[in-house]
Amino acid sequence: MSIGQSQQQASVSVGIGALSVEEVIAVARRNAKVVIDKQSQREMALSRAIIEDLAGDTVPHYGISTGFGALASTSIPREQRSQLQKSLIRSHAAGAGPEVEREVVRALLALRLSTLCTGRTGVRPETAQVYADMLNAGITPVVYEYGSLGCSGDLAPLAACALVAMGEGEAYDASGRKVSDGKALADAGITPVDFKEKEGLALVNGTDGMLGMLCMAITDLRLLLKTADIAAAMSVEGMLGNDRVFAADLQALRPHQGQADSAANIAAMLRGSGLIEAGRPGATVRVQDAYSLRCTPQVHGAARDTVEYAASVANIELGSAIDNPCVTLDGRVESNGNFHGATLAYVLDFLAIPTADAASISERRTDRFLDTSRNRGLPAFLAGDPGVDSGLMIAQYTAAGMVSEMKRNAVPASVDSIPSSAMQEDHVSMGWAAARKLRRSIPAFARVLAIELICSARSYDFRKPYQPGAAGAAVYQVVRESAGEVGPEMRDIWTTPQIEGVAASIMSGEVLAAAQSAVGMLR
Repeated sequence: MSIGQSQQQASVSVGIGALSVEEVIAVARRNAKVVIDKQSQREMALSRAIIEDLAGDTVPHYGISTGFGALASTSIPREQRSQLQKSLIRSHAAGAGPEVEREVVRALLALRLSTLCTGRTGVRPETAQVYADMLNAGITPVVYEYGSLGCSGDLAPLAACALVAMGEGEAYDASGRKVSDGKALADAGITPVDFKEKEGLALVNGTDGMLGMLCMAITDLRLLLKTADIAAAMSVEGMLGNDRVFAADLQALRPHQGQADSAANIAAMLRGSGLIEAGRPGATVRVQDAYSLRCTPQVHGAARDTVEYAASVANIELGSAIDNPCVTLDGRVESNGNFHGATLAYVLDFLAIPTADAASISERRTDRFLDTSRNRGLPAFLAGDPGVDSGLMIAQYTAAGMVSEMKRNAVPASVDSIPSSAMQEDHVSMGWAAARKLRRSIPAFARVLAIELICSARSYDFRKPYQPGAAGAAVYQVVRESAGEVGPEMRDIWTTPQIEGVAASIMSGEVLAAAQSAVGMLR
């Protein structure tokens, strides 16, 4: 289950500068074509000339005339260096487990291409062009779940891509057919790369898998946190809650940007709500709602601020040239540690925490709807005929199960390290693992929100003749179309299609669009 996939988009220019998060998403999810700009081609040719000069040197140079990792002191004769690079790719393509999603592989390819195009890796322009050609032909190398420790690059995932570029390994063609041994390239008219000095190494020494998944997580969470504001507002309505706690002057007393934005969204959603007015008998206002209602901006806002911090890290990484050794601007070829993924691993782990917590507060709002001691007059479990019908009782179990798993996914991967390569690589980031568990949490978050929206929409049915605000009414229609008509007069029906249908509407942006059609752009 992935968010925001759609049709072809216009091309993205790849050069010595940074790609944006939006450009990465365009290539990964919307099949945008990539074009290498002319300045980048010139820079690659200049740095390649430096590598070729060093290849004839009697002094050993790492990755050019030596082995790799713990074998860095082993000198390699010139006639064996092409074989050295091919052997590197074959041996490093050691992934195992389930296959990684197509969008992740496309992001990984695009980001490795971006680093090649900086001119700091020493690869030939024609080698970079093969990566562009694979993306443009819709060729997706088969990459496996396990094989990256998030240090020395995402080694096995990147090697699986390089293996396809040299005419080996497995890949999916544009039609989705799985082929091997260079058939995908041959069918697309692409000549495989015959690796020269350093080129194989340059294709695996990157943080591209981690960074690609971070870009997608940032994009997805921005959508989901706006949708979480929508779901929370509808729950406040359904629970006849107090909207005054979302006032801008109260939020300004604690002026975090994310909190202010979340509160403003909720206040906009509740404008003109008959359900909110129904909770105000005469001049009496319900003094305080439960934390899961009243403190929503504080929780959602903190999550938003965390996402924006992660975006600041991603933007720096997108402008980085990750390789070892690298060709400096003044023409030196120097070893470095820039491939270490700690920078990305920390924020990937960090994002898993607010993702789990925002889902947790959503599940608590869902649970309040179902409990007659707390739901202000609604039937038990929002059932049409409580006792005969169970209503949404087990939907809450489903939400609880997902939230529990998300909490486990929030345990950091980046605090772990297992040494590798005969203790040469003795501290690793585990950033790939941090990204993979975050990817499992994001669609779970969407499904938890779907369950909350189903409950709030059902509460609207029971609150008639009181009506929600215009935004809630617009989202109600989307939920009803996605979940099927389930009014208070109807008996229990199969619940799974309702949850999956509403989750799909969340992830496509349809729920957000419905709310914004009534109140304008949400923050």
